[in-house]
Parts: sequence; C-alpha cells; structure tokens
Amino acid sequence: FGVWMLFFDNNNFIAQFRLSATLNELEMEKDYYLSEIEKDRQACYELRTDTLTLEKFGREQYLMKRDNEDIYLIVDEGK
Repeated sequence: FGVWMLFFDNNNFIAQFRLSATLNELEMEKDYYLSEIEKDRQACYELRTDTLTLEKFGREQYLMKRDNEDIYLIVDEGK
C-alpha cells in the first residue's frame, strides 16, 4: 500500500513535490504584488495630498508646463 501511494497514486510524492514548488512560487508572486499595491497606494495618497508631487507627476508623465515656460525634450537615440 505504501509503495502504491508513493509512486502510482494520483497524489504521489512527485506530484506533491511539484504542487509544493508551485505553491511557493505563487506565494512569492502574491507577496510581490501586495508590496506593489502598497507602493501604488502610497503614490496615490501623495498625489492627492501634496501639490508639489502632483505638479512633478504632471510635468514628467504628461509634459505639462506653465504658460511662461518652454519644454525641451532630450531623446536618447541609442535605445
């Protein structure tokens, strides 16, 4: 019976080992995404509460400027 369970059953030792490895990978992925969610929450909070951060974000992401300013983009052609 023990030999049957170790090697021939659908839930044998090898299958359990693979499932355990998959579970560990998924748990690490979950931890990564939870930390990314926390970073994004913090960034959203800063954008809602700090006007300087909001201005910096608008300038960097959307190339916004004030009326009396000019923007010069420097493009790296090596990429």
